[in-house]
Amino acid sequence: MTPALLADLAAAIGSATGKPFVHERQSILSGGCVNRGFALSGADGRSYFVKLNDAGKLGMFEAEADGLRDLEAAGAIRVPRPIASGGSGDTAFLILEWLPLDGRGRPGDLGRQLARLHRHSQTEFGWWRDNCIGSTPQHNSRMPDWVEFFQTQRLRPQLELARRNLAPRGLMQQGERLLERLDAFFPGHRPIPSLLHGDLWGGNHGYADGVPVLFDPAIYYGDREADLAMTELFGGYPSEFHGAYREAWPLDPGYRVRKHLYNLYHVLNHFNLFGGGYAAQAAGMIGRLLAEAG
Repeated sequence: MTPALLADLAAAIGSATGKPFVHERQSILSGGCVNRGFALSGADGRSYFVKLNDAGKLGMFEAEADGLRDLEAAGAIRVPRPIASGGSGDTAFLILEWLPLDGRGRPGDLGRQLARLHRHSQTEFGWWRDNCIGSTPQHNSRMPDWVEFFQTQRLRPQLELARRNLAPRGLMQQGERLLERLDAFFPGHRPIPSLLHGDLWGGNHGYADGVPVLFDPAIYYGDREADLAMTELFGGYPSEFHGAYREAWPLDPGYRVRKHLYNLYHVLNHFNLFGGGYAAQAAGMIGRLLAEAG
């Protein structure tokens, strides 16, 4: 970090907390593929987690902070409290409460608390503002119909972005067919608009003194199955977590197939962010979903 950036971070912390902050040390933290992470400590013992990106990503950080505030307001599960966001030269920053995260905790507690979060609902799907999934814009226009929301605000934007990223023609053609068949995956399934974390892969949870913590959200109100599906996409959530969630709130039998539909959104996003073999993975998922649709 440059001296100017450190000074701006200290000023932002002081303004947000009402107590001057004097920087003492910082350390680089390993983590995600989108932002740079640092631990920032002060002479008075206070510590904060700082995320940095290019100046154009300030809106992404502001949306993340709003998402954390809404998750905290639900009162179901611990999240790091946002302190301040802003810009310094060509750098955008987000300052968060420091939590001593580690892997020591009970996954069953996380499962039960996630089910409690999902019971926090509103009348429509979406959210009051757009945000990002990774660094990809995520649209959250409110809609009363879940299938229409998932089609127009989730799958179609990813497919259109994949087209611009030169996805194979076969993937695009099959993707269009799938968009036309979405109703086939929802016979009798009418989800309530549940408050979702939105990006619930294994790296976005931890434990602080044994208490489950969620972070790096991409929140919106949607089918709770979408959160559960992502916990199965890359692993990181043991059977104790899944068992506790299902005990608190059992899942519809159709989840067995719909989880692949919901995870397609994330696999397409990974293709759009990183390229590589994600196009083939997405094509395989679409083929299997179309076979299920009949």
